[in-house]
Amino acid sequence: MAYPTIDKTYGLKPINLYGGTPFAGATRQYRIASAYNTGIFFGDVVEMINDGTIIKSAITTARATVTTSQVIGIFMGCSYVNAQGQVIFAQYYPASTTAPTGTFITAYVCNDPNTLFKCVIAAGATADDATSGLLPSSSTQYTVIGTNVALVQNSGLTTTGDSRIAVASSATTGTLPMNVVDVVPETSYVTGGNVVFPELIVRWNFEIHTTTIASGV
Repeated sequence: MAYPTIDKTYGLKPINLYGGTPFAGATRQYRIASAYNTGIFFGDVVEMINDGTIIKSAITTARATVTTSQVIGIFMGCSYVNAQGQVIFAQYYPASTTAPTGTFITAYVCNDPNTLFKCVIAAGATADDATSGLLPSSSTQYTVIGTNVALVQNSGLTTTGDSRIAVASSATTGTLPMNVVDVVPETSYVTGGNVVFPELIVRWNFEIHTTTIASGV
């Protein structure tokens, strides 16, 4: 059976926990402020700010100022009441959605700091491999394991509701937000006689997720 070609980014996809337990879809509910002006897409990184609500994170190479916002997890959809009084369950939060009086916008967030995520290596919105600078052409599947990676921020797709963030810029820099746990061999392919890996398995680095930061928001 042939595996699909990775031709686009899709955000951070929870797959299991660091110890090997499968991800069973567990989420925690947080609020999004009414009329918050930025769309949040399935697979986006979100942060808690100092009023208890969440926002889309802009994190790339370093964490935010921890006294005003901290990474809380990955956005997995939301629910809200529309102007007609109907409860809407959505793949993404549309920017500037207003909650009717007496209602709230609820986000579902994968907030376990030990979650492992599958993601695409990309320099931008289009999926990439060795040309991103993460995997040199002579890489083996273990070359990048243990290094740290930056996040690449892209705008999500309203047609699908999915995020388009990705990872890139492998290094040992301690401030980078994600650590490479493994590669995904199922979607590897050969180019120029070399095996390249368009997908990685990553986890949160220490002091990136709010549960590993001693100070509160």
